[in-house]
Amino acid sequence: MGSPPIAAEELELLAGQHEICGVVCQPDKPVGRHAVLTAPESKVTATALGIPVFQPDNLKDERVIQWISGHCAQLIVVVAYGKILPRALLELPRYGCINLHASLLPKYRGAAPLQHALLNGDSETGLSIMKLVEGMDTGPVLLQRSMPIGEEDDIDDLFRRAAQLGGQMILKAIQKIEQGTAQYTEQDESLASYAPALTKNSGWLDFTGMADLSVSCAVRALCRWPVAYFLHEQSHVKVHKAKAVGGSGLPGEVLQINPLIVACKQGAVRIDSVTPEGRKTMSGTQYATGLRIKKGQNILG
Repeated sequence: MGSPPIAAEELELLAGQHEICGVVCQPDKPVGRHAVLTAPESKVTATALGIPVFQPDNLKDERVIQWISGHCAQLIVVVAYGKILPRALLELPRYGCINLHASLLPKYRGAAPLQHALLNGDSETGLSIMKLVEGMDTGPVLLQRSMPIGEEDDIDDLFRRAAQLGGQMILKAIQKIEQGTAQYTEQDESLASYAPALTKNSGWLDFTGMADLSVSCAVRALCRWPVAYFLHEQSHVKVHKAKAVGGSGLPGEVLQINPLIVACKQGAVRIDSVTPEGRKTMSGTQYATGLRIKKGQNILG
């Protein structure tokens, strides 16, 4: 059960070593300016592998139980499905349901753990495989592996690394379940924290309330979606690459044009790549010179 690219990658790996009796994923959705109806990546992969696919709108629909039962599922592996499974589904397979979650649980329960690890400037994250129970990411943990976060890592780097490590962890977890050696550890509720889903507004860079590292972390965390941005002359300017550097000034003050360096509440940030509203991607310097922005000017004006 899963929809995005990471689910498709794990599906392909599992299909090479186990019998996948079916894939449950989100319905096709309109994508892009022209709202082209697009299938989830896991559906594309499953179809190529000749695996049956079911795309329910509601997991409480009786047809979900009937479909999975009809395909004789012994174990359900969940990777970024995006919805909480109801009890009837959790209790259906002989060996239950396991889930790959991208954090060292109980830290960062929720929909966007890797993004929040980057947003908070963490130097380490990790992956957990847990047994699914009712509740959001509260089940006992079977396996955990840590994963370092480099100073230049963005969310694409972490997703790529998580997909590689996660696949091996899922295979190991299934092996333990098959051999009857799986041991689960209950989570410490006192250490739980949450990583709620991102929204379009999550990308706004408030230089007046952020330090240089916070801006840099936000750009790296949000480069896939919704993409960090600031407002200049009432126009959205997306920021794709930025780095914390030395410097001080009023929040939003341009300290240097080549490269473009802007002051934050604490420190400064070098803005390397942007996409102004309605225009192509360009360097920060090209953006500043094109609008004749001068040193000392406030870019937030």
